Amino acid sequence: MAPNSQSSLSEGKCVIPMTTNDLEHQTTLDQKEFDYSKRSQWLRAALLGASDGLISTASLMMGVGAVRQDIKAMILTGFVGLVAGACSMAIGEFVSVYSQLDIEVAQMKRDNQKKKKNQQVHVVEDDGGDGDDEESLPNPLQAAAASALAFSVGAMVPLLAASFIRGYKVRLGVVAAAVSLALVVFGWLGAKLGKAPVMRSVMRVLVGGWMAMAITFGLTKLIGSSGL
Repeated sequence: MAPNSQSSLSEGKCVIPMTTNDLEHQTTLDQKEFDYSKRSQWLRAALLGASDGLISTASLMMGVGAVRQDIKAMILTGFVGLVAGACSMAIGEFVSVYSQLDIEVAQMKRDNQKKKKNQQVHVVEDDGGDGDDEESLPNPLQAAAASALAFSVGAMVPLLAASFIRGYKVRLGVVAAAVSLALVVFGWLGAKLGKAPVMRSVMRVLVGGWMAMAITFGLTKLIGSSGL
């Protein structure tokens, strides 16, 4: 009885070999996951830039609105914040990505020198690998443009919300409401991309934006009323 039982168990544990189609299907799935990971990184960077533009521009406008009821002063302040912030984001991203590019190019040169010394890789394979490496290198101009565009999109929300409202108190309320709605959307997108709890992510972004606007408004009101 023992040999028969052992043979039946071994038959039950037999492994089905993977066919060529299964391997190709698995490779395709891995490639899709890799592509999604790269897209999510770009989306997160764009989301961060848009949130930065939204909160910083709205805080500037709320700070000026604390001491000036003129709509022109508020709009001009928001526009200055948009231009300055977009330029700052673009330059910072360009410098950062260009530094990363220099590091990766230097590493590629060291790797190619090692390959030539060891003579372990065929020439045809080297040519194809170099092309793939060049395609994977970061683009500083593309990163700078994407960062500036994302910041500008976020900064346009409070600007558009305040542009057509003359009443002072109503204008402040509309700006706060529009910014809050945009923060909820950004928090939801961040949670979906990071596969995090939606409510926690939304509340974190929303409370952070409220704090930034409230602190800027309060401090500017305090300094403006003290006559400094």
